[in-house]
Amino acid sequence: MVRIGSRISAFRSLPKVKGKRPAVIFLHERYGVQQHTKDLTFKLAQAGYVGLAPDLLSRFTGDRKALERGEARVELRDDEVVNDLSESIDYLKGLQAVDASRIGVVGVCQTGRSSLLCAAHRRDVSTCVVIYGAVGTREWETNDLGPQSISSLVERLTCPLLGIFGEADHLISVDDVLRFRGLLEQYGKTYHIRLYRDAPHGWLNDTMPGRYRKEAAQDAWRLLLEFLGKTLKGQLDGDRVYSTFESDVSTNYDYKKNVRLE
Repeated sequence: MVRIGSRISAFRSLPKVKGKRPAVIFLHERYGVQQHTKDLTFKLAQAGYVGLAPDLLSRFTGDRKALERGEARVELRDDEVVNDLSESIDYLKGLQAVDASRIGVVGVCQTGRSSLLCAAHRRDVSTCVVIYGAVGTREWETNDLGPQSISSLVERLTCPLLGIFGEADHLISVDDVLRFRGLLEQYGKTYHIRLYRDAPHGWLNDTMPGRYRKEAAQDAWRLLLEFLGKTLKGQLDGDRVYSTFESDVSTNYDYKKNVRLE
């Protein structure tokens, strides 16, 4: 664990390889920086990236145990998220192990919007990943906490985006994913979206047996590393727009039948 500034704590994992490496900010689910987040940040280091998982709930002064159990929830403010992630990026740029020109951000669940926010506000972010987040039904509406529309964030995006979603998600419908894809197409952004068959919300988390889908999780991690490799190693031509959409959805799909799993 490390300290960013005077307030933010973060889990950091460094690769064993020498020299400056690309860095990836891996954001937590709504439960905070728990073992699942640390495990995936460590896996990023094993893949050769400097991994950093900052705590976006650092302002929370309530019952942390209740938060970790999912019995409490902290609503994030756009302006505070942008500030915290900007501090996180500046922290990474100050590390000798980091190539400051190659930094990506991954948001999961509640922080899916956070990765999109960061990439829309920082032109020094090289890649953005959203994992079953950002475009849930209620997230299309603006409010005092999130005054910026998804459309405006996509319009300001200056880096490639990877979106990973599940057919059985009870928070994000297939229509939400298609609407998101439409915005990326409308504004001419490079993207890769994969919609996994039968995958519920939270299916990447192997600490939640009811949600975890091993085959989909392994494939999604492969896809994530492949995308990071292309975008953080400059393998994509910046003068071209690349679009990939992969979907496996039942002809009898009914979003109303999707339920929350433990």
